[in-house]
Amino acid sequence: MKSKLPTKKSSRGDIEKFLGDVKRRLPAERAGNAGRLLFAIDATASRQPTWDTACHLQGHMFRAASKLGGLAVSVCFFRGFDEFRVTSWHTDGKELQKKMNSVRCQGGQTQIARVLRHAEKETRKQRIQAVVFVGDACEETAGPLYTLAGKLALLNTPVFVFQEGRDKRTATIFETIAQRSGGAYCQLDEHSADFLTELLSAVAVYASGGREALLKLSRDKPRLARISQQLK
Repeated sequence: MKSKLPTKKSSRGDIEKFLGDVKRRLPAERAGNAGRLLFAIDATASRQPTWDTACHLQGHMFRAASKLGGLAVSVCFFRGFDEFRVTSWHTDGKELQKKMNSVRCQGGQTQIARVLRHAEKETRKQRIQAVVFVGDACEETAGPLYTLAGKLALLNTPVFVFQEGRDKRTATIFETIAQRSGGAYCQLDEHSADFLTELLSAVAVYASGGREALLKLSRDKPRLARISQQLK
């Protein structure tokens, strides 16, 4: 299955303007405190056709979101048949973008369970406010993934899952992971470039300012209600 990702690119200025509006809405007591966001990426071969666009959107999101006030981001990705890599925690969006741009897709199986186990391990050390996962497939057994998502819910670490493509089994699994973790799910298509930018940035807002900050933002950005209304 060929996955579909937005082909229209948002400008850096558009993203930073959006995040500038966001920062003004963050609660004063949270705006200066560090939040932690784990960004997980499926880098298997099916995503290769859209990889450059994904790097563009996600890279600019990292750079702009770093201005929200101490948001630390770590990126993890899987590819091949047993490769799973994790970056250190960064508040420098340029450094994260550079690391993403060096990644290339390779054929292999999905390793979503490893993503969730890593998130659990990390948040037990120091809380992760949110996990973002972007992918187009799930080749794993669903039950263990749901168990791991439930553990993250108990640790108050929601997973925001963004699906490329329209595979129905994948959609069911991704949506259930989001629900059981206390997060949110959204399906993307080739016309979603600007919306993806808003979604990724909104999760950064959640990590920096909490649920109330995201709800305030959603009142002015109705499309974001798609995820804010799913949060528990």
